[in-house]
Amino acid sequence: MRPQDVIILLKVISLNDQPWHIKDLAFSLSISASEVSVSLSRSHAAGLLDASKKKVSRQAFLLFIQYGLRYVFPQIPGSMVIGVPTAHSHPFYKSQILSEIDYVWPDNAGPIRGFAIQPLHSGVTKAVAQDPILYKLLASIDILRVGRNREVGLAIEELKKHILL
Repeated sequence: MRPQDVIILLKVISLNDQPWHIKDLAFSLSISASEVSVSLSRSHAAGLLDASKKKVSRQAFLLFIQYGLRYVFPQIPGSMVIGVPTAHSHPFYKSQILSEIDYVWPDNAGPIRGFAIQPLHSGVTKAVAQDPILYKLLASIDILRVGRNREVGLAIEELKKHILL
């Protein structure tokens, strides 16, 4: 698995069973079509996509996210930068988790300052500007990468709502 594999699978989930083409995923995520194609093949080989490479094996994907993601794609927050709020700084979680620390994906056009979390792919800030569901899912993923137990539990419950429809 590579980081963009997680993003691509989350994008497919955020589309909520709407039909899609590789070129559409590529454009919306700022990932090349060939990278998307190879990623879908990797995800199929890992048992996270069905044989058509169009439908996410949701239970398997959730198990990977819940138990493996933080070990495969660990993250230690970096320096203070301007960026797009992520993890518990995402607007959805901000109202539920009290913290004086903000986390952001570095982006000079971002609205707040916080500790840098490297996104799973460099195109994340553009992709989430167009897809609020993907934004919430990726922020939830970042909670798994940097959060404490209570925060992680909250993020997992939110991920279950979207992944296990």
